[in-house]
Amino acid sequence: MSTSTLGIIGTGMVGVGVARRAVDAGLDVVLSNSRDPQTLADLVAELGPRARAATPAEAARAADLVIASLPLAACERLPRAELAGKTVIDPMNYAPNPGWRIPELDSDELTSSELVQRHLTGARVVKALHNIGPKQLLDLFRPAGAPDRTALPLSGDDPTAKKEVAGLLDVLGFDTVDLGTLAESWRSEPNTPLYAFPYVGQPPSGLTVPDLVAWIQGAPGVPVSAARVEDLAAAAVRGPAGFQM
Repeated sequence: MSTSTLGIIGTGMVGVGVARRAVDAGLDVVLSNSRDPQTLADLVAELGPRARAATPAEAARAADLVIASLPLAACERLPRAELAGKTVIDPMNYAPNPGWRIPELDSDELTSSELVQRHLTGARVVKALHNIGPKQLLDLFRPAGAPDRTALPLSGDDPTAKKEVAGLLDVLGFDTVDLGTLAESWRSEPNTPLYAFPYVGQPPSGLTVPDLVAWIQGAPGVPVSAARVEDLAAAAVRGPAGFQM
């Protein structure tokens, strides 16, 4: 695992959760958001000396590997020139709404990660860290070889990039299961058996959508083996893309 500096573009719940786990695992992180780096001063102070703030372009240049943890609708803001030649982790999921839809995703012509790869020409996109919540990421990490170590799926078109991401996830405390190319990444997207629920267990019945989201965000993590990930991915049936609430 050669990654020593992780660039994080986007500091919502996913970006911050990954930053916490990365710092605890001994990596340096360069955090960025769509505002001024000074807005991250408190977070950087909390994370400690392994963290610093920068612009998205600076984070891309400084990092061995970059996670683009912003809404899919904002992916065109990613710094394409600075990300060229980099491996980019894509944890973004398609969440259509009446004012914003992407026909190529609605028709299953593309997966959301294929769309990101189309935008980031020159980068190597790997779909990962998209089907587990930040709390579960911080709950479930284990040392290599632990009997209850959790596995996470990844997908990508570049074998070397997938090895880089698998190496990072190993350092963060997780095994990985390679689901294939970006075209196969739908197998772990929203509305499939592998999305979110295996890592939190069965929610209480009767929850409204906002309450269900809040429950998932706060639920303790449930370990998921590599064999279970493989079984759930194999059982997936492709339906409408994106969150169907």
